[in-house]
Amino acid sequence: MRSGSWRWLLLGLLVLAIVGAGLIVAADDGEPTVAPTSGTKSSPQSPDVTAEKAENPEASAAEPDDLSVAESLTREDSYYPEVGDPGVDSLHHDLDLIWDPESEILIGTDTLTFRATADADEFQLDLGEPLEVESTVVDGEEVDHKHEGKDLVVRSPVEEDGRYVVEIAYSGTPVPAEAPTTRQDFSTVGWTITDTGEVWTMQEPYGAYTWYPVNDQPADKALYDFTITVPSPWVGVASGLLEERRERGGHTITTWHTDEPMSSYLTTIAIGDYEVEEQTTDSGVPISLWVPRDKPGAMDKVRFARKALEWVESKLGAYPFSSAGIVVTDSRSGMETQTMITLGDNDYVLSREVIVHEFVHQWYGDQVSPTDWRDVWMNEGMTMYLQAIWESENGGPTVETTMDDYAAADSSLREQAGPPGAYDPGTFGEGNIYYLPAVMWHELREQLGDEEFWAMVRAWPLERDNSGATREEYYDWIEQLTGEELTEFFEGWISGDSAPARS
Repeated sequence: MRSGSWRWLLLGLLVLAIVGAGLIVAADDGEPTVAPTSGTKSSPQSPDVTAEKAENPEASAAEPDDLSVAESLTREDSYYPEVGDPGVDSLHHDLDLIWDPESEILIGTDTLTFRATADADEFQLDLGEPLEVESTVVDGEEVDHKHEGKDLVVRSPVEEDGRYVVEIAYSGTPVPAEAPTTRQDFSTVGWTITDTGEVWTMQEPYGAYTWYPVNDQPADKALYDFTITVPSPWVGVASGLLEERRERGGHTITTWHTDEPMSSYLTTIAIGDYEVEEQTTDSGVPISLWVPRDKPGAMDKVRFARKALEWVESKLGAYPFSSAGIVVTDSRSGMETQTMITLGDNDYVLSREVIVHEFVHQWYGDQVSPTDWRDVWMNEGMTMYLQAIWESENGGPTVETTMDDYAAADSSLREQAGPPGAYDPGTFGEGNIYYLPAVMWHELREQLGDEEFWAMVRAWPLERDNSGATREEYYDWIEQLTGEELTEFFEGWISGDSAPARS
């Protein structure tokens, strides 16, 4: 059976189940809903989300009134140009996702509002080859499309600066993409399915396209709403703030909303049998902690989240988003997915220093992002430096000792993977982009002094709030702020074949 046929089979089965079983009951708010059935994950049925929206129009997230916050200067990536298309400036994704763990079929509808950046006869998005596109509707009119490999071409003319709404219905079994790395803790990116049907996603430098249609390049930031439907007692977790969680026909439906834009690599989805605990920081930031029920020890570790975030706020200022969270998955790695940090279940990734590291990324990497993957060091260098500072304040070695250790590995890291700003594209995420820029920031701190250095560190994410930057823009801004000529300094550390002499 073709994957596209599953949408109608699964939805049809649920309609019959609801009508035949007479399961309609009244919810607390008076809305028609469905009483949950037995709490197993093995139902082959999925709720009729389309029918639900007809009887409850508010079930679909309303498009934000002002999308200008999500307007981006899109570009072709210099390192991974085969992913993304600068002709599309995504403004808002409204994603409806239905996951059936037994068949491993994902049924998705993405209602994407975007701005065209140039006149064209058609536009292109990224979408994983295993997913079958059933329809593409632009501004209410069905149009033709072509889906070859991961390239989804929608044959509808667009005009420069025009806004369009395209609704894409698709289904199939997502397959993760190969990661351009030699790291041992991950080899693929995107939608990942465990042996028992749970799901988690990490997509740096790309991989969001394995589960939804997207301009998968970091310069393009968009607002997101997610509606995730899974068999109860499982639950779908996503980036943003949980707006609603309800039961319908033996399924759990969650809706998530982001009120600030994010790059596609910062989105996340996790599906499984999760328990949740809530925290609130002294500054009022709500934190949700999602841990698999069969791994209670992980909850003990991630309860450190509140203290970690409060420490990072003491260094960088007010948390830049309206909510925070951690979701623990079956991954071996961790990632700073925006607002909802994704952490693998192992002792190192669930350590306090890594939790601090990922929270720093909410400022460096999320609030302000690189517009090209050659500049991923802008995320990792400052984050690694603050991790070293946290360790020094909490019983670890001094910052100077840690920087000496990092610097001792400089020549071997540059030889193995290249300079941090000119790395081999097949060695994404190696130690060179973490440790070497951290030493650079320590050297700049020594040169500027603490007061001027920390003022710069706190000001940069605010300067580029909800957007991104190139290294040249970053260098120029620092020079203007400090009055220092730093071109040779930065180029030596970031692009040089060997590190400059340390102070």
